Amino acid sequence: MAQQKRDYYDILGVAKTAAADDIKRAYRKLALQYHPDKNPGDTSAEDKFKEAAEAYEILSDSDKRRRYDQFGHAGVQGPGGAGGFNNVDDIFEHFGSIFEDIFGFGGMPGGAGRRRGGGNRARRGADLRYDLQISFKEAVLGTEKKIEIPRRSQCTSCEGTGAAKGTKPVACNTCRGQGQVVIQQGFFSYASTCPDCSGTGKRIATPCGDCRGAGHITKTSAITVKIPPGIDSGMRLRVTGEGEAGGNGGPSGDLYVFIDVAEDSRFKREEFDLIFPLRLGVAQAILGTEIVVDCFEDEPRKIDIPAGVQPNQRLVIQGAGIPKLEKYGRGKGDLIIEISVEIPTKLTKDAEDHLRAFAEKHGESVKGQGSGFFDRIFG
Repeated sequence: MAQQKRDYYDILGVAKTAAADDIKRAYRKLALQYHPDKNPGDTSAEDKFKEAAEAYEILSDSDKRRRYDQFGHAGVQGPGGAGGFNNVDDIFEHFGSIFEDIFGFGGMPGGAGRRRGGGNRARRGADLRYDLQISFKEAVLGTEKKIEIPRRSQCTSCEGTGAAKGTKPVACNTCRGQGQVVIQQGFFSYASTCPDCSGTGKRIATPCGDCRGAGHITKTSAITVKIPPGIDSGMRLRVTGEGEAGGNGGPSGDLYVFIDVAEDSRFKREEFDLIFPLRLGVAQAILGTEIVVDCFEDEPRKIDIPAGVQPNQRLVIQGAGIPKLEKYGRGKGDLIIEISVEIPTKLTKDAEDHLRAFAEKHGESVKGQGSGFFDRIFG
């Protein structure tokens, strides 16, 4: 028959109306009292240590506490509830900040800090950043770029151990391979990085001649980066595993390529739309015209500009814009023609006569005869 769980409030020794700070203080007191390093080999103290941690996990979470108050232990079982802690290492990981408040660096006195991994654990390599400028056309169509990255890579001569061929690292005598040393201060002990091995836990008697014991060398690597169609300035590409080499057999970091797109003399961009500013003459705006626009497709597009188009009007040619990146949907944006009308500042006598005749035919007064067609153009 399974042992019935005790009431969480009774475990922490607080009332059901206790404030969050009171619950935290009660847990800190019990965690200090039953800490495994203060009670070595005492399984009863370890059980109470885990029991207090489970109680605090529930009562420090407002949602879990509400369910516990309403339904008891049944309300916090299963997903999202209290599963308990199988070992004290889980507790140190879950409530690390509390133990650091109590004990300082490492989260616990004595050797317990070593249970969370010493200098021998595998370490992931650092991520790298590369700023890459591409042309507007390359951003629209996509491309491939070869870039050279100086980075820390694993030494092939010693396979990252730092030791010469035929030898291997040995455990550091100072920290006995743990990567940390324990400093006694009064009742408590504090863990600190070993000064002799810099936290690696290893000592290399015969260093590798190529990397001088570091286990890594800096070299320049050529990498091909695929630029997808539709990318824009400020976006970044992640190249997995192309960062710096990891330590102690850990994985390499990633390379992040930050994109900067150069400006184009013809186009602007609004998300995935191509914006094409078009200046028309007065006659073209009135009578209409046809233009040819190379919008990065197999063939330039012939575009009809209708008669009577207005300044600042936008003509939309659907699907003739920039390819959309996968996460933004499918297809392409639009080509948008932004109309502006260029007003001549000087006219020949013949052109002026024709315009005056045009104004007269349409019943519009011209300059010198009141506000009308010429005033709107030249005024």
